[in-house]
Amino acid sequence: MKETKQKLWTKDFLIISLINFTITLIFFLLMVTIAGYAVDEFGASTSTAGLVSSIFIIGTLFGRLGGGRVIGEWGSKKTLFYGLLLFAISTMLYFAAVNLPLLMVNRLLQGTALGLASTATGTIIAQILPPERRGEGIGYYSLSAILATAIGPFVGILLTQTFTDFRMIFAVDSALAIICFMLYFIVSVPDAPKRAKVKTGFKLSNFIEMRAVPISLVALVIGFAYSGVMSFMTFYAKELDLVTAGSYFFIVYAIVVLMSRPFTGKLLDARGANIVVYPCLVIFTIGMYAFSSATTSFIFLVSAACIGIGYGNFNSVAQAIAIKVTPNERLGLATSTYFILYDLGLGVGPFFLGFFVPIMGYSGIFFAMVFVIILSIVLYYFLYGKQENSKQAIIS
Repeated sequence: MKETKQKLWTKDFLIISLINFTITLIFFLLMVTIAGYAVDEFGASTSTAGLVSSIFIIGTLFGRLGGGRVIGEWGSKKTLFYGLLLFAISTMLYFAAVNLPLLMVNRLLQGTALGLASTATGTIIAQILPPERRGEGIGYYSLSAILATAIGPFVGILLTQTFTDFRMIFAVDSALAIICFMLYFIVSVPDAPKRAKVKTGFKLSNFIEMRAVPISLVALVIGFAYSGVMSFMTFYAKELDLVTAGSYFFIVYAIVVLMSRPFTGKLLDARGANIVVYPCLVIFTIGMYAFSSATTSFIFLVSAACIGIGYGNFNSVAQAIAIKVTPNERLGLATSTYFILYDLGLGVGPFFLGFFVPIMGYSGIFFAMVFVIILSIVLYYFLYGKQENSKQAIIS
């Protein structure tokens, strides 16, 4: 008798993915525009404007750190409700941020809301996916964030070119945040089978899922290696006189991820993580080398495709591994643990690498990241890949 394949594209899967796409789009839309607003509206210095932009990530880390514990106590759906409510309120509060301190406080608050909401969406997705299709499903779900990283900056720049009044941008963001909050009311997600028992007082296991830490550490290193591309790509493209190619970089990246993600997700479920992760990290290494040595538009965009295949697919596979090794009642903690360490790599990277730009140049720091990615391959082998090989050997 033929086995019926369990449904992946359910109503709740689509709505949760749409919510995640929209809040991530608002995040990246504001990331590329808020520094300019701080300079134009409040006369902020370049360094202060950078802090206005990056303080959001600090808030996100706070939200993720508490999100796993909150989900354990309240459940994922209730956490999503409060995360989206706080996100909508903080988005509208940009109208009331009449000076730099208030703007920074609101950025911190909105980052915390995003951390809570996105941890909840990731947990709900893991909860509603059929176990045998979890890798494939998380691959599709993570496309919502990948698309947002490409579309968000594009929309942000388009809005700044269309409207001279920044309040119109805040109005668009507020409308999108309210729509997200309203979408919550048509989601019907059952509670997880069992809630995590959270002890009072401080205990690391109340905030961090230790079983998810090994793969999350690899994600931290990979996020660090990629962070320079995200932060310095525009400056690097100008330095190479490849501005036109630079404007298409993230579009090519997103298209390649869209095309490859369905195959890598199915392969993960059928054959395990190693068969996907090792090729992805090797291709990411090749892409970073091409990026660091690019002199033509063709090589620049080929590097975007390689980075998309390598880095873009590793991210979803690593998230699936963090969930796979964790019991159902601690999925919220696993999701938050993964993103805490991953976001830490993305957040610390630009700050750290920025010190070396005057010494090594952009090409030099990107070439150095080739060796960081090679290090991550070794790290992955010892922290997870070796154990998976052993398990497969026992099964066969």
